[in-house]
Amino acid sequence: MHILIVEARFYDHIADMMLDGIKAALNAAGATHEVITVPGALEIPAAIAFAEAAGKYDGYVASGCVIRGETYHFEIVAGESARAIMALTLDGLAIGNGILTVENEAQAIARADKGQKDKGGEAAKAALAMVALRERFA
Repeated sequence: MHILIVEARFYDHIADMMLDGIKAALNAAGATHEVITVPGALEIPAAIAFAEAAGKYDGYVASGCVIRGETYHFEIVAGESARAIMALTLDGLAIGNGILTVENEAQAIARADKGQKDKGGEAAKAALAMVALRERFA
């Protein structure tokens, strides 16, 4: 399997931890991968849609982090990025959603760290599982 990791690097240290978990899970499964970077979580679904048009990838891992701030912006970014990713999955794309939506940096670190919750690794495994499921029904 060849997987595209689409990462938002708004918080570099969290993005690095997520990427570590994603790559470890993909490598353990024998999947090859490429990484592209976008400015933020809202851009992830569009990048996946652009890449799908190229027809080079079996599946995708969305990786990013949205931390609640003082404004309503958190709800928009968290909700709309998730909605757009779900729309792509309903169109038949195999996507593991690893966009963290958290209250604070400590929660983000706990979820991103491969030695703790490893949400990056979980997103990669979800993408691989969805590729296999799609192939089963093809």
